[in-house]
Amino acid sequence: MKLKNIVEYLEQVAPLAYQESYDNSGLLVGDPNQNIDKALVTLDCTEEVIQEAIANSCNLIIAHHPLIFKGLKKLTPENYISRALIKAIQNNVAIYAIHTNLDNVYGGVSSKIGEKLGLTETAILSQKRNILKQLVVYVPRSHVEQVREALFEAGAGAIGNYDQCSFNSAGYGTFRPGDQADPTIGTSGSQERVEETKIEVVFPADKERSIIVSMLAAHPYEEVAYHVLNLDNLHRYIGSGVIGNLPEEMTEEEFLLHLKESMHVKVIRHTKLFNKSIKRVAVCGGSGSFLLKDAIRSGADVYVSADFKYHEFFDAEDNIVIADIGHYESEQFTQELLIEIIREKFPNFAVLSTEIETNPIKYFI
Repeated sequence: MKLKNIVEYLEQVAPLAYQESYDNSGLLVGDPNQNIDKALVTLDCTEEVIQEAIANSCNLIIAHHPLIFKGLKKLTPENYISRALIKAIQNNVAIYAIHTNLDNVYGGVSSKIGEKLGLTETAILSQKRNILKQLVVYVPRSHVEQVREALFEAGAGAIGNYDQCSFNSAGYGTFRPGDQADPTIGTSGSQERVEETKIEVVFPADKERSIIVSMLAAHPYEEVAYHVLNLDNLHRYIGSGVIGNLPEEMTEEEFLLHLKESMHVKVIRHTKLFNKSIKRVAVCGGSGSFLLKDAIRSGADVYVSADFKYHEFFDAEDNIVIADIGHYESEQFTQELLIEIIREKFPNFAVLSTEIETNPIKYFI
C-alpha cells in the first residue's frame, strides 16, 4: 500500500494536533506516495533497528520516540541520529514517529499500562482544554438534512461513544441580495425572509478545515452565515495519563510485586510506604512527574510513571506512593499497542515488532 494510507490512519487514531508543542511527531523520512510492503515497530529508532528493518525487508519504521527531535543543520556521520538517517535514506526506509499525540489519547500509551495492570473504570488523568470547537450554521429548511449529514460525515458531532450529535432550532433569516449576487432564493434588490434552522455541532479542533469545506459544499447559499467558537471545555478523551481502579484492593507490597511482574521491570524506585491498601492507581508512560499533583487530586493511592528526579520524590508529601519504573519500562508495550492499532485497520499488512531492546539504561543486579 501507499505510505500515506498508513500515515492517514495513524493520524486519525492520534492526530498530530494533539502532540505537545516541543514534540516532532509525524512522517520524518519518506515519500507519502511510496509503496510500503512491511513495517517494523519500535520504541526508539536506532542504527541497529534500521539495520533490522533492512534485513527483514521492512521499508517503514514506526517509532514512538522521534529520531529527529531538535533541528539538524547537516547530515554527516558525526552522531547516531545522522548516521541512522543516512542509513534509512540510502536504503529507502521511511520513518514515522507517533509520540506525545499517542500519549494524549484515551486508548494510547497510558491506557496500555492500565490494561497491563488490570485497571477498571479508567479515564484520562489530566484532560486537555481548547481541543473542542463549536460550529453554528444557518440553513434553509429544504437543505437541513443535506448539510447536517455532510457535517457528520466530516467528523462533526462525534465525541467519545456518541456521534451524529447536533442541536437544531427553528427560526427565520432575512437578507437582500445585491446587484452582483446570484442568490439561490430571492431576487436582487428585494429583502427575503426564509424559514431556516440553526444547526450547532461540536467537533475536535484538528478537523475544522475539512468540516468547514464539507459544510460549504453542501450548503445551497452563495454566502453562508456561520461562525466557529473556541470552547474552553475539558475533553474527556484527550489528555495526559490515566486513572483507574484495581479489581480488588492490594497491600502496598502486593501491588509493587504485581507492578513488577505486569510491567516486566527489574527495579522500582518508590517513596516510603504507609501500610495502607492500594485501590486507585494513576499511571503515565514516560516522564510523568508533571502529573503528580493531578494524581494526588484524583485520589490515587499510587502513581506509576518514570524519570522522577531526587527532589521530586519529596513532592509526594506523604499523600501518595510514587512508583518509578523507568522510562523504557513504562513505554515498552507501546510496540504491542501500535501493532494492535495497525492490524485492526490493515489485518493483511505485514507488521513486525523489533527484537532489539533499545533501552539505553542497564541494571547491575
